[in-house]
Amino acid sequence: VQLQASGGGLVQAGDSLRLTCVASGRTLGDYGAGWFRQAPGEEREFVAGLDWSGGTSYADSVRDRFTISRDDAKIAVYLQMNNLKPEDTARYFCASSRTLGWSRVETEYTHWGRGTLVTVSS
Repeated sequence: VQLQASGGGLVQAGDSLRLTCVASGRTLGDYGAGWFRQAPGEEREFVAGLDWSGGTSYADSVRDRFTISRDDAKIAVYLQMNNLKPEDTARYFCASSRTLGWSRVETEYTHWGRGTLVTVSS
C-alpha cells in the first residue's frame, strides 16, 4: 500500500489550497483517514480525521478553516484549507488507519504518504 499526497505549494495568508491523498493497494474510504502536519523543528501533529461513516474531527487550530472529505468512490481523501495562516506552514501527511475510525494517535495509522509541503507567506 502506498499513499500519495499532493496539492501543496506556496501561497499568501488568506489563500486556500486543497490537498489530495490517493492510495494504491487500498481503498482509502474503507478505513479511517487522517491528515497530520509537521512544521520545521516541531513534532508531527494531528490536523483532521475522517472515519468510515463520514464523521470528522479537527484540531482546534484549524477547525472552521479546514475541511476533510472524500470522494464518492472512496478513492481519494481531501483536505480543503481556507484562510491559510503563516502558522499553517508545514509538511502535510495523509495516513490510513488500521481501523474504520480516525485517531489523533499516529500509531493507529498503518500507512503514510511522504507528505506535501505547504508554505504560507505573510
